[in-house]
Amino acid sequence: MALGIALLFVNARHAEAQGDPAGTQRTTGGRFTFVAMPSDAALAKNLLAVAIARDSFPGLPRPRRPATIMIAPNAAAFREWIGGGVPEWGIAVAIPEEHRIVMQGRSADSRAGDPRVSLRHELAHLALHEYLTNLPPRWFDEGYASYSAGEWGRDEVLSSSVVLALRGVPHFGGLDTLIAGGTARAEQGYALAHRAVADLAAIDPRGGLTLLFRYWHDTRKLDAAFRQAYGITLDGFENTWRQATRRRYGALALLGDVGFASLVLFLIVGPFWLVRRRRDRARLDAMRAADELADRRERESALAALLGEGGDMDESEDQIKGR
Repeated sequence: MALGIALLFVNARHAEAQGDPAGTQRTTGGRFTFVAMPSDAALAKNLLAVAIARDSFPGLPRPRRPATIMIAPNAAAFREWIGGGVPEWGIAVAIPEEHRIVMQGRSADSRAGDPRVSLRHELAHLALHEYLTNLPPRWFDEGYASYSAGEWGRDEVLSSSVVLALRGVPHFGGLDTLIAGGTARAEQGYALAHRAVADLAAIDPRGGLTLLFRYWHDTRKLDAAFRQAYGITLDGFENTWRQATRRRYGALALLGDVGFASLVLFLIVGPFWLVRRRRDRARLDAMRAADELADRRERESALAALLGEGGDMDESEDQIKGR
């Protein structure tokens, strides 16, 4: 699953103000402008069609601000156009203050995933910040972008996380730390953030996040928006969500990890197996002792019979000689 990242650069270089990178060309439609090298012109055209066709986002008013999407021809250009400061796993960046996106093009490696999904993820960042400015914390920002892009495959990370089952689900503030970590930690952070926003939207099957965004926009406070939209506090939702997520994915992770499952199975079944093995061994020893005793008695009986028969024969011979 590709990892996107939303960054807020106060002094970021504005591509349009300083001119587009040399050799690039523009493709424009609706409120979107794509800047790409000729080698990525076809990709830019296809992504433009996708962006125009799906230019709305769950719970938010339809975005109106123009957006510029720059498609970098390679990793070096990608980092240059952004200005640095992107983790090694970053493949797309949204800069809400400039309403600009920089993403990798055809030369991106397999981690980049589907460019349509990556674009949708980053456009969701822009839409969220257009309506709420800088109010959303990072976990919500990334969770909402992932939810909007339909990145449900992130749940696979949770279903295979033994650490999640053993240590529990972090608080929302801890998700920000995970997202800012290395690749493995970031994947888990993104997956948990996606799950948090998806579960939040599921509270209101009909309205989803619409009321939450409306009250958040008006009050400028997330907890107040929670109370008005869902009748619960942010802390209350967080605690309930953490417990439910651990129950939901913790068991799957433990069962899915063969090594860990084997260890648990041994710890549960092992003592009973040892007791039964000792009991069977005691029975076997008793049976062997009984067999040996029976054999000894049988041998003694046979010997006694032979000795008895021998005595009778000697007595008969003496009687014949006497005659």
